[in-house]
Amino acid sequence: MEIKERKSPFTVCNVGAWSMTVVSSVGIIMANRQLMSPQGFAFAFATTLSSFHYSLTALVCLVSNAVGYSASTHVIPLWELILFSIVANASIIAMNFSLILNSPGFFQISRLSMVPVVCVMEWILHGKQFSRRAKMAVVMVVVGVSICTVTDVKVNAKGFLCACVAVLCTSLHQILIGSLQKKYSIGSFELLTRTTPMQALSLLFLCPFIDFYLTGKLLSNYKFSSGAFIFLLLSCSIAVFCKVSLYLCIGRFSASSFQVLGHMKTICVMTLAWLLFDSKLSLKNFLGMALAAMGMIAYTWAVEAEKEATNSKSHRKTKDKMSGEVMKPLTSI
Repeated sequence: MEIKERKSPFTVCNVGAWSMTVVSSVGIIMANRQLMSPQGFAFAFATTLSSFHYSLTALVCLVSNAVGYSASTHVIPLWELILFSIVANASIIAMNFSLILNSPGFFQISRLSMVPVVCVMEWILHGKQFSRRAKMAVVMVVVGVSICTVTDVKVNAKGFLCACVAVLCTSLHQILIGSLQKKYSIGSFELLTRTTPMQALSLLFLCPFIDFYLTGKLLSNYKFSSGAFIFLLLSCSIAVFCKVSLYLCIGRFSASSFQVLGHMKTICVMTLAWLLFDSKLSLKNFLGMALAAMGMIAYTWAVEAEKEATNSKSHRKTKDKMSGEVMKPLTSI
């Protein structure tokens, strides 16, 4: 009974972290859809919007640190923070270029490819092993999501290059989040406090030029209405929770688990679009969503089985070591 009581708070925190990720991600997609779509407020500056997200997140982290709600005590070398910021910013910029240059179908395929890419990169960089059941579950998730989201697929050289850069940088960025937390024994919110100010400043400088190149429009020419300002503020506010939950989930689990289980957001967005925006869902969509959901459940079971096997193995080694230490004095008598 004591063991169960000890595990329950941790389980509750895990469920809370994943719930925050799903809810905030779905919320920001809905807010951005209203803010950026031509039928909404036509705010076409996607990269600048990302810089606003990071700016508000950095401000919240710095204020929290200043008033004592979060302590920043660990030291991370400057070169690692710069490398982290470069990778993170390259991920955002390349993803926006990929979205503009590629068809929606190929863009979705590139996003789905991040699941196996993250798994391979974790295997190369950290030697992480995946069981056969986990691999099969990953395949189920990728196939299921591709069935219900991928439609037209058109590829061009520039778009393909941007998609490759986006996938590699995004995958590396998520792996670095977990690596830095483990390497320096630093909490997720403290790491967020250390990394976001540099990202926000660099993005605020670069984004106006990038968005002008992508859209041919200047932010200074955009006419802000009260509705656009409200949705911009809403998007930035939800983004704070997105960033916190991202760092929290990857720190507690891994980048590969975040990628696999993170596609629950795709299913939720499609369901809400069907319920709220009268979007059509075919039998093919439902079958793909069901397959993806089963894959996520199977992946969770596989990961938990691996953890239990590892824990029992380490417990057996500890028990054998303790029994060996007890036997030594007895044999010497």
